[in-house]
Amino acid sequence: MKSADITKKEADEILARQESHFFDFKSKRIQPAKLSKALSALGNAEGGEVYVGIEDPQVTSGRWDGFPNQEDANSTIAVLQNLFPEGETFSYRFLKCEAYPGLVLACEIFKNQYIWKDTQGDIYLRKGAQSLKQETFEKQERLRLNKGISSYEDSKVDISATELAASYPFSSFLESIIPKADPEVWLRKQKVIRDDQATVAGAMLFLEEPQVVLPKAAIKISRYKTSDEPTRATLEGQPATIEGCAVALIKDAVDKIVETVERIPVMKDTGLKAVVYPRNAIHEIITNAVIHRDYSINDDVHVRIFDNRIEIYSPGPLPAHITVDNILDERFARNQKIVRLANKFPDAPNKDVGEGLNTAFEAMRELQLKDPVVIQINNGVLVTLKHEKLAEPEQAIISYLQDHDEINNARARAITFIGSENKVKNVFRKMMAADIIERIPNRSQAKTGYRKGANFPSE
Repeated sequence: MKSADITKKEADEILARQESHFFDFKSKRIQPAKLSKALSALGNAEGGEVYVGIEDPQVTSGRWDGFPNQEDANSTIAVLQNLFPEGETFSYRFLKCEAYPGLVLACEIFKNQYIWKDTQGDIYLRKGAQSLKQETFEKQERLRLNKGISSYEDSKVDISATELAASYPFSSFLESIIPKADPEVWLRKQKVIRDDQATVAGAMLFLEEPQVVLPKAAIKISRYKTSDEPTRATLEGQPATIEGCAVALIKDAVDKIVETVERIPVMKDTGLKAVVYPRNAIHEIITNAVIHRDYSINDDVHVRIFDNRIEIYSPGPLPAHITVDNILDERFARNQKIVRLANKFPDAPNKDVGEGLNTAFEAMRELQLKDPVVIQINNGVLVTLKHEKLAEPEQAIISYLQDHDEINNARARAITFIGSENKVKNVFRKMMAADIIERIPNRSQAKTGYRKGANFPSE
């Protein structure tokens, strides 16, 4: 088992933490079966950490009370390794601090797409600082939906296969399918019909008004005349409700958002101008909200437009192993049929499958606006587009050189999000003219670099 030496300061930082949704302390005397409950709960939630060998926070002294040696933890480790094997989801190591007695077993659990059981075969879920038993079918099914193991898109709705096959959106879509196919045969082959009834996926993709059978599958757009928290007094008119099949829903919602945003004035040097957000950033985030949301949750997608930002809320937590930290790099589709079939439309909203948020980030940067902010909140995902400029290129370069000895054109383009090499050269020229930076001498053109100049601002 891996071990690490830590300082007293680091140990005290651990002891100062509070038990929470992501963090737990356990005594070395805990029965392995009870410890397995805590790891099961964290593994089934967002992940977290458990420190074994630290007494309850209510203990005033001697809280760090670790195992005398690794062998004394063998029974605990055997149970954990059997139920929760070390790998991509679980990690274990011993922590040793000279100032405190014994070895503390640090267990780290990462968010994942599996369901974990304790030694008794029971399933627990972390909620706050508690491990709650998921004993009913409904609770376990909700966990499967959150993990992405099950998808509500496969549930049946009260629409017959014949009605779905005869719908206008599907008839129009079918004309683009090669080779031509019998409507109901094609729908069955794509698994969007079950027992002669349409599924949620089939309804969202091909019904003209899927909101008839899925009342909370619309998009609500509200405009608040404020940059602060929304209130009824700052709400402009009534929220707009956008309905329709997934492709139409996305297009109409984006049109409405852009139209609303363009009415927001901002003061520029030349007078009042319309607020500008990149349309493709709005499009990609709305597309994500529609095709990746959890349709089992009785709530619409909500768009709130403020004077200085747009907030887009999509029902359902990030599925499986996806987190706000890895969302740009990892891929997992909660609604695989909706994602796959939406991409078959001639005017597919998700042309580059899996690249939606990356495209949104790039679009914001091209306009020199700050990156979108993604958080999990209230059993859903909130993406915020802020109408705030990035730091001026000169300031970004100064900040970089405060921590680094030199900078070159490629690095400057990366930190300023300026795509043009010549534009960065112009920035460097201005800064050199002001003696803020200087070219590093005796280097070839290919290795040109810049360092602090005589007028470089002090920190």
